[in-house]
Amino acid sequence: MALKVNPTAKLEERLPIYKVEKYEGFDIIVSKTADITLAYELQLPEILTLSKQDYDQIHSSLVKAVRCLPVNSTVHKQDCFFEDKYVPQIKTDMPLLSKAFQWNFNERPFLNHKCYIFLTKSSSDRSRHSGRNISLGKRNLVPKDMMNDRVINDFLDKSSQFVKILTDSTFFKFRALTIDEICGSVDKPGILEKYLSLSPDGLTLQDIDLTEGLKIGTKKCSMFSVSHVDDLPPSVESEILYTPLSTDQSRFSLSFASPVSLNLSCNHIYNQYLFIDDEKQLIKQLESKKYNLLSLSKYSRENEVNYGHYEDFIKESVEGQLPPIRAHFNILLWSEDQEELKTLRSLTSSAIAKMDIRPKEATLEIGTLFWAGIPGNAGDFPREDTFITFPDRGCCFFNLETNYHSSSSDFGIKMVDRVYGVPIHVDISDEPMKRGIITNRNKFVLGPSGSGKSFFTNHMVRQYYDQGTHVVIVDVGHSYKGLCDLLGGIYLTYDEKKPISFNPFYISGDMDVEKKESIKTLLMSLWKKENEPISQSEYSTISDAVTFYYEALPSMPNVRPCFNSFYEFFRGPFCDYLRKNEDFEEKHFDIRNFLYVLQRYYKGGEFSFLLNSEQNQDLLNERFIIFELDNIKDHPILFPVVTLMIMETFVSKMRKLKGIRKMILIEEAWKAIAKEGTAEFIKYLFKTVRKFMGEAIVVTQEVDDIIGNPIVKEAIINNSDCKILLDQRKFMNRFNQIQTLLALTDKEKAQVLSINQNLIPGRKYKEVFISLQGHSKVYATEVSPEEYITYSTEQTEKVKLEKKTEKFGSIEMAIRESAEQIREGVF
Repeated sequence: MALKVNPTAKLEERLPIYKVEKYEGFDIIVSKTADITLAYELQLPEILTLSKQDYDQIHSSLVKAVRCLPVNSTVHKQDCFFEDKYVPQIKTDMPLLSKAFQWNFNERPFLNHKCYIFLTKSSSDRSRHSGRNISLGKRNLVPKDMMNDRVINDFLDKSSQFVKILTDSTFFKFRALTIDEICGSVDKPGILEKYLSLSPDGLTLQDIDLTEGLKIGTKKCSMFSVSHVDDLPPSVESEILYTPLSTDQSRFSLSFASPVSLNLSCNHIYNQYLFIDDEKQLIKQLESKKYNLLSLSKYSRENEVNYGHYEDFIKESVEGQLPPIRAHFNILLWSEDQEELKTLRSLTSSAIAKMDIRPKEATLEIGTLFWAGIPGNAGDFPREDTFITFPDRGCCFFNLETNYHSSSSDFGIKMVDRVYGVPIHVDISDEPMKRGIITNRNKFVLGPSGSGKSFFTNHMVRQYYDQGTHVVIVDVGHSYKGLCDLLGGIYLTYDEKKPISFNPFYISGDMDVEKKESIKTLLMSLWKKENEPISQSEYSTISDAVTFYYEALPSMPNVRPCFNSFYEFFRGPFCDYLRKNEDFEEKHFDIRNFLYVLQRYYKGGEFSFLLNSEQNQDLLNERFIIFELDNIKDHPILFPVVTLMIMETFVSKMRKLKGIRKMILIEEAWKAIAKEGTAEFIKYLFKTVRKFMGEAIVVTQEVDDIIGNPIVKEAIINNSDCKILLDQRKFMNRFNQIQTLLALTDKEKAQVLSINQNLIPGRKYKEVFISLQGHSKVYATEVSPEEYITYSTEQTEKVKLEKKTEKFGSIEMAIRESAEQIREGVF
């Protein structure tokens, strides 16, 4: 039925909204027919994060909430999807890679989603309007029982119950819209203006032309409606199988309405209506239609079939105590280009068909349906464009998902959302701790070779560093060399031409107990074998030697603190002191053996380079340190010493850098864990680092090593509340072992096995699964060319970058030129 109105009427005259006012603490929309409406912004769960059980729970809560509303109420859920482009968040003091990351996503398109829910109460004696009687064509409508405070307060109470039921489900967050948010203010549009202009900014209201379909300004509109039972599928569910991310071993779910929501990539509004009518009157109408069909059944087989449908529906309603309701759903889309609109209509009809619904384009009634979609005007919805169903069926048509949310935390890392590939802010440390989701910040990272593990860890570590974190990395494989060079960090590695070298005897400032203890531990480890006991007298002697050495240093201005000078002090003044001590006997401390064993670290000895570095590096205050163990991990002498230096460095940071975030990341951990001393240190770290505003991270790629290593299981996994997994398809047939070991739920299993299953062509990225004690999600790691060349572990690319660095004398310039060549495809 076509809508006929004065084509030159002013919007103010025809607008069905009378006013928005406060009543009993609520901001209420009042229509010209005295309908009252409560308006909320609704935050939905994030897409691709829910399981079948989650959808069932959400659906159950929705049905319960709908059934608590009074008669003559309407639930109008309006999901607005507007095309948008990402705007880089650039600050003047941003480091090179942070700025490059932001610019990499400049103007990347995505759908901006806002969800609103409007609860409307209409007068009891007001029938549902037909298309020819809506308020757009009337001037004055007289309210009746809506002047009764008891009726209004009952509606407000039950609407509050509706909100509480859905809020308590933990899947939804409601926020009541204010008067300014509904009507708009001088400088900010409200939802009424946004809807009537079909624009997210709503700053300019344009002519609404209803003479031939619907045209708003230069926007040509089209609408598809679901308003007849004949168009519906035989059955509906709260969720559907999402094949692109499912496997033989896992089911990945989306909401039933997902094809017409975020997965419909164009400007559109999805309206969902549920009308709660008087149950007895509705049943009476159905009975009347049933008997009419029965009387006509002899003339048509179709009438006989329909009679059976009515009979079954009424029987189910009575026996199951299911109140019938009316429902309607429509998708409004628009474009300024007529040819593009044809394409969008085809795209939308295909999306509806995926729901097993017969697409029906609303042509004559588009104006009526658009007008009824005005927030607060659901009471004007035409009765003939609804179908009768039950609440549990009707709620299946609700869109239940939205885009990924960014964390409101000041701290975090930038990842990329899985659907549109735009940056989002993610806090996997502080916010989860404050919310009680996790009890420690430790992380366990599992990813086979080629899964993008090193890119993710580089990306995470770099952002932690940019936010003031002290970073210590224990690496095997030179995965972080490029990042270390860019940040000007300390890179400690062993090479025959440039062997690894420390000076543990150098101190900046006053000597403290912890530094003294670390030096004593080092000396005892160099002297004794791993299982060889240390007597009390031996410990006391070494303790005295360290104390006297540092007490003597101020009187020896030409002596540089290092192992050489300590060895000379021990061999000379300290031995003289021991010999003069009447209580000292050789059996208390074997001086000759001590000096003989440690002689290899003294000048001229085999390892004289190890503890006599001429660079007095203050590792305590260095913010980025890498210990590269690749060439010494199996060395019986060098590895224990370097391990002790790592322990001393990070423990010192833990205890002395108060209020400063610190991180230790251990790559390919099992190679170090095999050593008993290191294993105990890692166990200590994972249990205590949280007390010092720190976090310990272990990264590994071999599934056999984590499954068969009790130290990993007991010390690391059980004390890592954040578990990060990359592509596990290589282990799909054995993933049950990993699932059991990491205590992953079936939902998390489905998420892990969906990684990289449906990558978008044309984009270079890898996906990563992050679980925070059951709060899990899959993100994408997508980096800029500048980040790519910095993080790359490809030998040929690393060599090119090194040559450019030598050429320009600056790694930043080398990175910039390499990035430009990558963009041009000539690197």
